Amino acid sequence: MNNMKKNSSRRFRLIMIAAIAVSLFQSRLVTPARAQDANSPDAVVKQTVDHALEVLRDKDTPLAQRQDKLRQIVSSTFDFTEMAKSALGYHWKQISADQQQEFTNVFISFIEDSYLSKINDYRGQQVTYLKSTSGSSGDAQVNTDIVGGGKDPIHVNYRLLQKDGTWKIYDVTVDAISIIANYRNQFDRVMNNRGYATLISDLKNKQAALAASLANH
Repeated sequence: MNNMKKNSSRRFRLIMIAAIAVSLFQSRLVTPARAQDANSPDAVVKQTVDHALEVLRDKDTPLAQRQDKLRQIVSSTFDFTEMAKSALGYHWKQISADQQQEFTNVFISFIEDSYLSKINDYRGQQVTYLKSTSGSSGDAQVNTDIVGGGKDPIHVNYRLLQKDGTWKIYDVTVDAISIIANYRNQFDRVMNNRGYATLISDLKNKQAALAASLANH
């Protein structure tokens, strides 16, 4: 998966900012009235911020325990199963049910470990919550800006789906770059050129390296 490694540049860093932004940065809410609805997409994102900030500020708790708490927060907010299916695109239907489950499990671990590996890299910025939008098919988008550090704001938008009455994040865009579209493009090239066996092997290796790095912190 050489293309994946080559693309771990500014684009990847921005995407990982998006993946951790809801939990890492201090927040400033522009639309407080809507956030009062505990079932709104805004509230889901805001609640994630508050819970994760509490964990990050708890310097007395060992890092491994804080990582576990953050993993729980992320897994309860992001729909990783939907993300995995979307990231594989039309290739999803080309693999068996067992392979679908295998890919989903590895992809979830990869995203979570990528998330946790970037936590200590970004501090001090603020998230400004902008106007959110809702679609007619049970989807919504929470728009935010990451501001601070003397740089231009980074536009980060969270896409959510409502399932069984609960809103879940299924995609994040950073300055119009979609995390799912980014992975889909990379996975598509590997699937077309080298097949599923290579894709899952490379993804497992990448996830194992991330897990080892986290264990050594």
